[in-house]
Amino acid sequence: MNLGNFVKKIQNIMRGDSGINGDAQRIEQLTWILFLKFYDAKEDEWEVYDDEYQSIIPENLRWKNWAIDNQDGKAFTGAELLDFVNNELFPTLKNLPVTNMTPKKKAIVREVFDEVNQYMKDGTLLRQIINVVNEIEVETTKDKNFFGDIYETILKSLQSAGNAGEFYTPRAVTDFIIERLAPDFGETVADFACGTGGFLTSTLNYLNRKENISAAQREIYANRSIFGMEKKPLPYLLAVTNMLIHDLDTPDISHGNSLARRITEYAEHEKFPIIAINPPYGGNEQANIRNNFPADLKSNETADLFIALTLYRLKFNGRAAIIIPDGFLFGADIPKIELKKRLLKDFNLHTIIRLPQSVFAPYTSITTNILFFDRTRKTDKIWFYRVDMPKQLKHFSKTKPMLLEHFADCVEWWDNRREISDADSETFKAKSFTVDEIVARGYDLDLCGYPSTDEEILSPAETIKIFRERRDALDSKINARLEKLSALLQNQHEEE
Repeated sequence: MNLGNFVKKIQNIMRGDSGINGDAQRIEQLTWILFLKFYDAKEDEWEVYDDEYQSIIPENLRWKNWAIDNQDGKAFTGAELLDFVNNELFPTLKNLPVTNMTPKKKAIVREVFDEVNQYMKDGTLLRQIINVVNEIEVETTKDKNFFGDIYETILKSLQSAGNAGEFYTPRAVTDFIIERLAPDFGETVADFACGTGGFLTSTLNYLNRKENISAAQREIYANRSIFGMEKKPLPYLLAVTNMLIHDLDTPDISHGNSLARRITEYAEHEKFPIIAINPPYGGNEQANIRNNFPADLKSNETADLFIALTLYRLKFNGRAAIIIPDGFLFGADIPKIELKKRLLKDFNLHTIIRLPQSVFAPYTSITTNILFFDRTRKTDKIWFYRVDMPKQLKHFSKTKPMLLEHFADCVEWWDNRREISDADSETFKAKSFTVDEIVARGYDLDLCGYPSTDEEILSPAETIKIFRERRDALDSKINARLEKLSALLQNQHEEE
């Protein structure tokens, strides 16, 4: 089945149902249906390899026993289907017996149904949705990949999905980052705001391409290769399902707020050798969450708090990559300056990759960057590299997203670093700067940026946000210089 046609079919059917209002509800409705379809196929696999396997789902509620339409007039539909789903399926699955001893691959069923709702009011349309989903042959390798791509396509195709919390990080970006971090078997890649599991999926795909390990070892290491945590329920459920699709029977993904614990309390065994994260931008955490951070790191911006968390949870000799907005580079408020000081003093911030503004369209046009650093030594110098838009494109979009091939020049440069001047020879596409040069700039990391002629037109809200950030940064620099001048004058006065 063509993926685009599948999504369009689902959307067109759901638009006819008065119970569904908006993209977020469409995603949630489809999530539990897809989950049960896929989970049924996984259970068939588990039963083949384990003669003692017992489903946590009562037999009459397993997908194969109620959702399949054999065109014999016996399949549930209309009011009968609605009554079954609303009054038997959902209440039972929401109250499945789960304890601390219940395996993750079984407990996930109750977790899914604790968090999702059944919105549809037309049982005939619900039957149509189920029949379309049943056209997917999950048992084939091709359709397994197809099934995994459904979530990403839905998120990209529904423009308001970002407002619902399902912020989509393009696969090209997660793949590029994971390839630079180069995880090996035995190393765990952690993402503390994992969303639907983009970085985790890229990690598994990267490891699957490795050939220096046996099939038995690969299976043992697979479930130890990723760690994720996601605050919002729907992305969390999508992430866990995504991992099941990739044959992780016990994915180490938790539902919760990664910021809800004092970051100074983490022991060494709770830290990770690799961290890859695209934290939420522009959000604000409650005071009780900010109190989990040292006074000089209590930022009002969620992204800053995730940077701090990463610094505290990265193991010695570990490596990390964080996607951050431009505001962090030039920001001059106390938390941002302190974070940048720590990155230079306690870590090796070796590379900053600047990304085009439209990478995350249609969710935002704010320019983002990737910080690459490790915990091996203090920073000596920082390399900056600007990824320019492909010449044949003015901007990326839903239909023309960023692809891994658009990083080709950057990949070549990564392994052969050198300065690259812009055409006017006054600015640079790639250049290194020493720590002393960065300190002299007041920790302003806004270097090798995009020429103003290449900038996208931002929305009014984003334009105001950028101007306010730059104004605040400039005010902070002026205040700092005034304080230095005042101190010099005071010292001179005392000497006289």
